[in-house]
Amino acid sequence: MTAVPDRQRRPARTVFFGSGAFAVPALDALVDDAEVELVGVVSVPDRPVGRRREPAPVPVVTRAHALGLPVFQPHTIRETTSVEAIAALRPDVGVLADYGRIVPRGVLEVPTQGILNIHPSLLPRHRGASPIPATILAGDTETGVTIIRMDEGLDTGPIVAVDSWPLDGTETAQTLESRAADAAAALLRATLPLWLRGTIAPRPQDESAATSTKPLRREDGRLDADAPVVELERRVRALQPWPGTWVETVAGRLAIWRAEAVPGWIGSEDVEPGRFGRFGLHARDGYLALREVQPAGGRRMTFDELVRGRPGIVGSSVIPAASPSAGSRRSSSA
Repeated sequence: MTAVPDRQRRPARTVFFGSGAFAVPALDALVDDAEVELVGVVSVPDRPVGRRREPAPVPVVTRAHALGLPVFQPHTIRETTSVEAIAALRPDVGVLADYGRIVPRGVLEVPTQGILNIHPSLLPRHRGASPIPATILAGDTETGVTIIRMDEGLDTGPIVAVDSWPLDGTETAQTLESRAADAAAALLRATLPLWLRGTIAPRPQDESAATSTKPLRREDGRLDADAPVVELERRVRALQPWPGTWVETVAGRLAIWRAEAVPGWIGSEDVEPGRFGRFGLHARDGYLALREVQPAGGRRMTFDELVRGRPGIVGSSVIPAASPSAGSRRSSSA
């Protein structure tokens, strides 16, 4: 980039692309930045929520309305009318976080200083739709946020700035997203002025170190008791609140909200994986102590409370995914 002389500087006309909660602190950071004129917020259409599936705005739209910002919610950003609407804002720069849509080349070329994408992982690791769950599932000992200049690839653009921190192995997707969102906003505040001045030279990502993630599905939350117990515990932490983790039992679906891995627990070697004990679930190589669960149609409770109310669960086994009876059960608790 070419540095912009001081005498030519003015507040940078900025358009923000975002939808989810992770993006809200970054939006606030732009509003508070005196070097930015936030000319528009591009988000996704309102989404159906709740049992009645009534449309409701996503977190970024709710926040933008509260701030009195102009909001554009196209059904698709690829349409010519969408590109023209964004171009009419005459943005100098774009900032994107948790938008959830592929941005076409026509939009990428609109801001004269490009679009900066804030991603909650240490790129090129965990590109794609679910980097925070992927970080926990992989047992990573370090994570962070990365700002890249967007190109037409999926999180493949050159790196502009990075912030990282260690993980202690107790993080849930919710707590990690919250920390990453705050870190992303702070990194944006420090980086954007330098980017606008042309003093940052982006560096290419190391393609040999790249990994990819996919959108999560409801079925991803089903726990396979034949898996290593450490992996099961990570899934419980990684998949909250969506899609949640659960097993099918003779009494219906049992959602699992908190659990602790006990590798090599004495007695586990004599019990087949998937059988409930007094404190939890036997796995392939240990014991998954269940700390908080929710039976179908019930409230969240400790596993001890569940056993007191339903003592027959001890000694029973989870119903595997291949079982026809598992596929026929339905519940809204997970």
